[in-house]
Amino acid sequence: MRLRLHRRAATFACAAVLVASWSGWGVRAQSPAAGKKPLSYDAYDYWQSIQGTTLSRDGEWLAYALTSQGADGELVVRNTRTGSEFRHPRGTNPSFTPDAKFVVFTIAQTKEEEERERKEAQRTQRGNQRGGENQTGGENRRNNPPRTAAGIMALPSGQVSTVERIGTISLPEESSTWVALHRGNARGGAGRGGRGGRGAGGRQGGAPPAAGRGGAGAENEPEGNPRQKRKEAGNDLILRNLTTGQDVTIPLVSDFEWNRDGSWIAYGLSSTKAEEDGAFARQTSDGSVRTLHTGKGNYKDFAFDKAGKQLAFLSDQAEYDKDVSPYRLYYWKPGDAQAAELASGSTRGLAQGQVVSDQSPPRFSDDGLRLFLGTAPPPSPPAPEGAPAPTQVDIWNWHDPMLQPMQRVRAQQERNRNYRAVIHLADKRFVQLATTDFPTVNPGDDINRALGTSDLAYQKEMSWDATYNDVALVDLKTGQRQKVLEHWRGAPTMSPAGKYLTYFDEDKGQWFSYRVADGVRVNLTEKLKINFWREDHDTPNLPPPYGLGGWTADDKSILLYDKYDIWEIHPDGTGARMITGGEGRKQQIVFRYRSLDPEQRAIPVDKPLLLSANDDHTEANGLYRVSFTNPASLEKIVMVDKAFGPMIKARNADKVVFTLTRFEEFPDLWLSDTNFRNMQKVSNANPQQADYLWGKSELMQYTNADGKKLRAIITKPDNFDPNKKYPLMVYIYEELSEGLHTYRAPNPGTSINITRYVSNGYVVLQPDIVYDTGYPGESAEKCVIPAVQQTVAMGFIDPKRIGIQGHSWGGYQITHLITRTNMFAAVEAGASVSDMISAYGGIRWGTGMSRAFQYEKTQSRIGAPPWDAPLQFIENSPIFWVKKVQTPYLTIHNDEDDAVPWYQGIEFFSAMRRLNKEAYMFVYNGEPHGLRNRDNQKHWTVHMDEFFDHFLLGKPTPDWMTKGVSFLDKGKRDVSDMFKRKSTTTTTTSERR
Repeated sequence: MRLRLHRRAATFACAAVLVASWSGWGVRAQSPAAGKKPLSYDAYDYWQSIQGTTLSRDGEWLAYALTSQGADGELVVRNTRTGSEFRHPRGTNPSFTPDAKFVVFTIAQTKEEEERERKEAQRTQRGNQRGGENQTGGENRRNNPPRTAAGIMALPSGQVSTVERIGTISLPEESSTWVALHRGNARGGAGRGGRGGRGAGGRQGGAPPAAGRGGAGAENEPEGNPRQKRKEAGNDLILRNLTTGQDVTIPLVSDFEWNRDGSWIAYGLSSTKAEEDGAFARQTSDGSVRTLHTGKGNYKDFAFDKAGKQLAFLSDQAEYDKDVSPYRLYYWKPGDAQAAELASGSTRGLAQGQVVSDQSPPRFSDDGLRLFLGTAPPPSPPAPEGAPAPTQVDIWNWHDPMLQPMQRVRAQQERNRNYRAVIHLADKRFVQLATTDFPTVNPGDDINRALGTSDLAYQKEMSWDATYNDVALVDLKTGQRQKVLEHWRGAPTMSPAGKYLTYFDEDKGQWFSYRVADGVRVNLTEKLKINFWREDHDTPNLPPPYGLGGWTADDKSILLYDKYDIWEIHPDGTGARMITGGEGRKQQIVFRYRSLDPEQRAIPVDKPLLLSANDDHTEANGLYRVSFTNPASLEKIVMVDKAFGPMIKARNADKVVFTLTRFEEFPDLWLSDTNFRNMQKVSNANPQQADYLWGKSELMQYTNADGKKLRAIITKPDNFDPNKKYPLMVYIYEELSEGLHTYRAPNPGTSINITRYVSNGYVVLQPDIVYDTGYPGESAEKCVIPAVQQTVAMGFIDPKRIGIQGHSWGGYQITHLITRTNMFAAVEAGASVSDMISAYGGIRWGTGMSRAFQYEKTQSRIGAPPWDAPLQFIENSPIFWVKKVQTPYLTIHNDEDDAVPWYQGIEFFSAMRRLNKEAYMFVYNGEPHGLRNRDNQKHWTVHMDEFFDHFLLGKPTPDWMTKGVSFLDKGKRDVSDMFKRKSTTTTTTSERR
């Protein structure tokens, strides 16, 4: 009957009636005098974000990029002292030279060009699909010239010079004279693990290797068939002297790297002519070039040591004429006539059948005394010409450590697997650190030992339990292992000076130290009579710790966190004291140490510590300061009813940039000194927000059915009138109240955009949910229903117009709820599990893992397998109770969902259809668990909003609900025009300025 009333309201509604009914319901609670308008889709693509924020070392200059989906962005460079600004169209990824006289940046394509190329790619893809092809276009993308350009802005003049078709920009770490501009996507130092370079633009993580294992390269290879060898020609590398403006162009460069002070640049050349291939080093002071190695092959992964006096690189030149050509490691330092081979398949100490891996770039230790590399089995030769393709069959075996789907997901990782080794440069001694039976070794700061882990013995167990490891200390000089922990969840951390390991024992709920010198273990926290494990943990596994803040110098003490306070404890367990003096627990403020120096290794004890502070009741955020030795000195610097974002400090100046955020306040940039007494807002990314109706969020306390006091976020529209009746939209997942100050930009997506709903007259409720093991569905009932009832009791909600939306775990809870209550007028439950028995045995296709672990140990919270707890699996499975559903049901469940099996959505929809209950299911072909394609996001957003607006605002029933969409007509509805600006008079950010 309720459903028919909704239909009837929609049928009789004309425009005038709807306006009147909306007004009576309180949907248009905002005063017309306010002159603001509700958010509509034409605003979404033009909402700007801030990216690439950086400060010059002297703190004089701030740079960031303004970007959006629908309009060309711009680079902003601001003088922090005078407030004057320079702007450049489409600038992104800024980076200052150390002397702050230049900022280099990438200049992106225009949005018009991007859109044209996107449509062309779509046409090509459709053509390939019609032709039965499966092409990625990867080869074409790599060979096409870059669409981006480089910009170099001189300061303080703001004058910009540009260089077209630049894919990678790289500055030496400690030089202000040179910049490297590469007409390709070379690894080039920008964002790499090397010591020399940093930069802007391009693919900062590095392009795919020009040749994979043994010269491999092609994409979409058949499984088990090694790729054919490929070597591509390099691109121009332009070295610009920023002082003189003069350029030197080096052609055919495939890879390059600066040393730290910019005195040397090393590079590899790749050509169609064998005699032009090679590795070279150029001295920038006089332009002289040293030939390091030559001959046809690939030269890559150049790495300087921190001092810039040693160089290592990889090349497959020695055996390039063979079908496969393993890489070798080369070493050079200024003064050497050429590079010397340090490691190859014949190196003494290298395990038989192992070669140097090109999947692990070499790197030097900080002191330059050791060189780390990877080793691996030799690459397999390509299949002989005309060889039959392998039979496409998966053979599952109960002895397999990993299920076949997981093996498939990790296949490329296994092909690229390599094992850490080290060369001690003083005597060129090679030591293998990681091995096939102990595959992971990660050297840190310690000059003697590294930390190693192995999960090999526990891979099968991972399907239904946590990930476990054996943990060992590995001697860098001998490779010998000293086992520390067995069957361990997680991994310990090593102290900066290498004297101790620290780890949290979840079984005991205590922190321990392990003295490396003699293996003595000490329980650090057992005598403190306070919990260092998460007290609000509610999944059926052991609670993790609150964490640690770091070590003081020379490993003298460690900082550990309880729920509120910070403790200093010596590694022998003595001297435990609260640095925050217990004020955290007393005031219920969560204190955590906050370092502003990303290179800091030890916590300073000779100056006050900066602490972040979060009020556990109000979600107010701020900063405190305390003397390391005097807890009584704890001093509040600032507390605001907003959220502080990440902080970036100028390296050589007392200047900090950060963001402040509320639901109604975009995370614009603020500047301050480290006293935070005079915070200054310095950006205004979205001035157009003032034209739109928005809303405000506040915390609401409610009592669940078990009598527990919980929190919820309630977000009300602008000009909220408590005497009106509003529709209520509920959004759920787990605990959401910590996101009180989250700003939600207008955007399409998989779930509702809360800002859009509030702007269009809804009240939105986000209740916290807590769980009892074995009863996740009932736990949701006990929280969500009382939270909604308490909100309705406040008097401003129309109880007949309540909707609820959630995705994944939120979707499951909604699907369960509608078998228990009819309080909702409409629901959307995305990617929902409906049958916990079949879902338990399903696969998370994104990882290839069995889903069993979720039900036994984590989010699904049954705490046992179906054969041990069959009644709980049935009780918590909505499919068994679907006959009780009386609520219109919408879901999205995509056919390549990589987390929740697609058949879960099909099961529930088919049951609803069989029972003649109103249900709609959207399946976006080729999309995973959450929508990634922005066009699909827009399409889904429009349809989900239409669904809720019909049932909760009384808008007419859309055709897709009344008539359906046939397979032959699927996807023909184009919603793109709804996201385009409706008026040419719309004011852009740049025009406002």
